[in-house]
Amino acid sequence: MSLSGRVFAALYDPLMAGTEKAGLADRRRRLLENARGRVLEIGGGTGANLPYYGEAVDELVLVEPEEPMARRLERKVAASNLRARVVRAPAETLPFEDASFDDVVSTLVLCTVSDQARALAEIRRVLKPSGRLLFLEHVRSDDPKLARWQDRLSGFNRRIAHGCNCNRDTLAVITGAGFEVADVERDRLKKAPPIVTPLIVGVAERGAA
Repeated sequence: MSLSGRVFAALYDPLMAGTEKAGLADRRRRLLENARGRVLEIGGGTGANLPYYGEAVDELVLVEPEEPMARRLERKVAASNLRARVVRAPAETLPFEDASFDDVVSTLVLCTVSDQARALAEIRRVLKPSGRLLFLEHVRSDDPKLARWQDRLSGFNRRIAHGCNCNRDTLAVITGAGFEVADVERDRLKKAPPIVTPLIVGVAERGAA
């Protein structure tokens, strides 16, 4: 358990409080109110999504590879009324059977995974044929000037934000993994540094094999 991991877990909620109040919490709510059945959330973090899961969720499984985050997540799960459990695992190696989830949720996670393509292949593997990926991710900007700044500062951002790559074209990787994007909206994270403000929110269907 690294010192940086403990510090990041302790500071995450206070650092994100302004952004959550400025619209991110509402974005989470609108995305997750339609989650249903057996749901897997990757990178559960400190449990920011927990208040937004509704009665249509029969079971919630949250994977989190970072021990300091997982401990905080477990405490929040225990205090909730959700039928939920925490599993320590990375998105690139999900310890679940094929076609075992109705929905997979990813919010501000695909910027940090070490291998996006592998993580999305795993997500697609564990989804049922009718399954969906519900995503909310900050991504590479469509503005060339801002995108250049994201490229310049990505290494620095990874160091201070515990592995966050601010310049990933995540939507292209989602479609490249075989998902069919049914709905996507572009927005901006408010009260956040400019290099992490471009945002995509949407739903992608697993698609044919």
